[in-house]
Amino acid sequence: MTFSRSEASRMMVARTAARLFAGQGVAATSGGDIAAAAGISERTVWRYFRNKESCVEPLFAQTWQRFARELRCWPRHLALELHLADQFALDRHTPEEIADMVLVVRLIAALPDEPDLRSIWLHSYHDGEGEMAALIGDRLGRSHHDFEVRLCAAAVMGAVRTVDEAISRTAVCDGQAFTTEQVVAQMARAIRAVSNLPFCDPVAARPFGDAAAPPSRKKPPAPAPVPRKAVTPKAKEKAPAAAARRTPR
Repeated sequence: MTFSRSEASRMMVARTAARLFAGQGVAATSGGDIAAAAGISERTVWRYFRNKESCVEPLFAQTWQRFARELRCWPRHLALELHLADQFALDRHTPEEIADMVLVVRLIAALPDEPDLRSIWLHSYHDGEGEMAALIGDRLGRSHHDFEVRLCAAAVMGAVRTVDEAISRTAVCDGQAFTTEQVVAQMARAIRAVSNLPFCDPVAARPFGDAAAPPSRKKPPAPAPVPRKAVTPKAKEKAPAAAARRTPR
């Protein structure tokens, strides 16, 4: 992933802060500590971030941004599980990206004891809902402004966050290792469980939208029978006379 100079500086501070937070806790880490470890002035830290907890925002944001980037290249003919298995493979990521993932896992595991850090984590996923809505809408040929699309995006982001938290805490606190296959299975299962729209399965390309749908071949309904008027006895008597009047002489 390519960063601008400003983004690269923010990410450098984020990685430094994350290592300090994971090693000695948020409360024991000051802005001066982050600045000294990063080799910059404390004034520069505050120019980039509003408080010490927000220093890890770029790392947290990178988590869902990476996931969104992986979904953007999702072929329409593939189911979710197959695409995630390909994208989650470790050989697709650089050593720096893997190191960032490990840092985020360590931070996530500490969230229950760090409420200020948790608010930064939750906010980063909330910011990703718009991007997710755009991805779902594009895959289904629907507007990302549709209520159902936005509802699906919010649910998916919540599911992804919950899986990230469960795996991170179990890995750090219980020492359990997860294979790529296990992570893919849990992530796909969670996304499918909360999705109100069928975007997880292969979808047909619709370059012309609804106009490309073939016309209906259903037969039109048969016309209702016209009721015949009842003929009264008087009408029967008048009928020959009327016919006689119409008969030319």
